[in-house]
Amino acid sequence: MNAGDVAQRAAARAGRDALALVTRERSLTLRFAHNRPTQATAIDDVTVELAVVRAGHVGRATTNAVDDGSLLACARRAALAAEAAAASGDGAFPGFPVPADAPSDYGHDPETARLDPECGGAALAAAFDAAAGSGLEGHGIWSAGEEERAVATADRVAVDRTTDAFMKVICIAPGSGRSGYAAETAVAAGRIDGGGLAERAAAKAATAGTSVELEPGEYPVVFAPDAVGWLCDLLAGTAFNGLAHAERRGALSGRLGQVVAAPAINLADSPRLRRTLPRAFDADGVAKASLPLIQDGVAQGVVHDVRSAALAGARSTGHALAPGGHPDGPHPTNLVLAGGGAADEQELAARVDRGVYVTRLWYANVVRPKETLVTAVTRDGTFLIEHGMITRPLRDLRLTDSVLGILSRTQALTGEQKLTSDGEFYGRRFAFGVVCPALLASSVRFTGPAS
Repeated sequence: MNAGDVAQRAAARAGRDALALVTRERSLTLRFAHNRPTQATAIDDVTVELAVVRAGHVGRATTNAVDDGSLLACARRAALAAEAAAASGDGAFPGFPVPADAPSDYGHDPETARLDPECGGAALAAAFDAAAGSGLEGHGIWSAGEEERAVATADRVAVDRTTDAFMKVICIAPGSGRSGYAAETAVAAGRIDGGGLAERAAAKAATAGTSVELEPGEYPVVFAPDAVGWLCDLLAGTAFNGLAHAERRGALSGRLGQVVAAPAINLADSPRLRRTLPRAFDADGVAKASLPLIQDGVAQGVVHDVRSAALAGARSTGHALAPGGHPDGPHPTNLVLAGGGAADEQELAARVDRGVYVTRLWYANVVRPKETLVTAVTRDGTFLIEHGMITRPLRDLRLTDSVLGILSRTQALTGEQKLTSDGEFYGRRFAFGVVCPALLASSVRFTGPAS
């Protein structure tokens, strides 16, 4: 089935003031626990989203059926929704642009698109061997997928194809319950080394010594890239959301052009960078391009979809998550945090007399968006740093701090960057990640043990 053809047929039935977004997902997911496979799922699904504009209001409807009758019925539902909204008066939505041209498919790997289960099976087998060799249990997920996205109006259609693969391994030590985490994300499934991931996770889970407790307070912290990626994505929702910014709810409202982070912080959204999971256009059909967000610690801008741009008197930057704008607003999905001069995480730790090493964060929530205040718990590899060395395992802690505050207190970053992601796809697949280094912050607030 060709997503472009479906999008054109859907758009034709919706009329001129409309846009069709068609997503075809083909994916394979393998879950495992206790060094054995537990579940395998395969998906081949087409989703059609139709957005219709009436008097500056957008009505949307969705279907998984692609016959002409179903597409016409979907278009009518979208039009009825738009007309109902328009009954309250004129809205601000200016209409959809002509869909952008798609770039070359450097975000697509033909071998991954085959979805060969032997590739996933080999990754799992290697992870099981490595975990069992360390006397540990391996748990986690391997997933690979191909997405074909097509955006069409009455005038034009654009098509983009991408692939992505993700694997995470959590090694657990029987008896102690101590765990370690490692994960990898890539355009090509062949780049993921299941055995290497399990070895890295096992090294954290098998650390000798009894877990110690740390009193609540502020400590220097070395964040591994997976933790930094979580922080950057939380920042994206609180600071770079153009809808929140236009409504003066965003953390950068009134602060563009001002210093908001340490001079070492350079953060951009770079959807064409090969090290990310590249995308050609957003859900409104607007072409994606690199956009600086924080440069040398100075706030440069926010991201927009067509809807938020109209409210802000700006132009869309290609960050719509849904045709006509997601209710929560736009979101950058290809964040890249530039690296620094440190050789590795140990060099960052060498600057700390007493502090904390954090592998990753979990159960993260925004407390006060305007302040970028978040709370999260550390997980699967939290250690004490003593006299410049990562030493004893720590009981997991609850972090409660401002993301911009942490970035303001950043002292150093590693030169090496990693593509981090959370590939647990419990709904429709939408793979994205953050390219980032490890980071040393001089002070981070912990409010107690993880409950």
